[in-house]
Amino acid sequence: MSTILTIDKLNLHFGGVKAIEDISLEVEENELHSIIGPNGAGKTTLFNVITGRLPANSGKVFYLGKDITNKHPHELIKLGICRTFQISSLFLGSTVFENVRIAKQAKRGGSLRVFSARESLKDVNEETLLMLERLGLMDQAYVPAQTLAYGDQRILEVGIALAGEPKILLLDEPTAGMSQGETNRTIGLIREIANEATIMLVEHDMEVVMSVSDKISVMDRGRIIAEGTPEEIRGDKQVRKAYLGDEE
Repeated sequence: MSTILTIDKLNLHFGGVKAIEDISLEVEENELHSIIGPNGAGKTTLFNVITGRLPANSGKVFYLGKDITNKHPHELIKLGICRTFQISSLFLGSTVFENVRIAKQAKRGGSLRVFSARESLKDVNEETLLMLERLGLMDQAYVPAQTLAYGDQRILEVGIALAGEPKILLLDEPTAGMSQGETNRTIGLIREIANEATIMLVEHDMEVVMSVSDKISVMDRGRIIAEGTPEEIRGDKQVRKAYLGDEE
């Protein structure tokens, strides 16, 4: 495997608070690389710096060997770096179909008008329907996104990110607030996506992390304190103390 993303001594400080400090890691192509740690460890902040939503104070981010540090989010999406968020980012008043179609149009560089002539968007419409079928949302294609169950809304957010045809997909707490059935469905989708794109995953559910990850980086207080396979991380005493509060 070759390296798709390299982070080199990345730092972001808010005043005197070190949100992320000297973060260095590599993500390989077609790897599912999870970032875990206690609340406030800096996981989402790291995602925000990688995806251009927060500027780094120092350090570098390289994508396929190219320096992308502090590039704007829309530039990174065009390069194939897409993400989901902890908080819903849907167009809740638009239909499920329109949410995905808008993302498809943006990827193609076409008009973002929701009510563009249907015939002129034939290819995009067909691709949108195929995406909804893949997500299991075809039966709800033409209902407002706000009427979806919570789990379906989170699945739709993943679909919107997939509409950007990512080479690397950053998923931020994709199963948060889900029932066990919804979580299982999302795990299945994540595993399917991992066959075609690199995934970086921030996730609180350790059963999910341990079941899907190829590699795990553990953060605490803005720093990476351990890195390895699920088996290595499960047995790491420093991780158990920092993340689980165990002394043994």
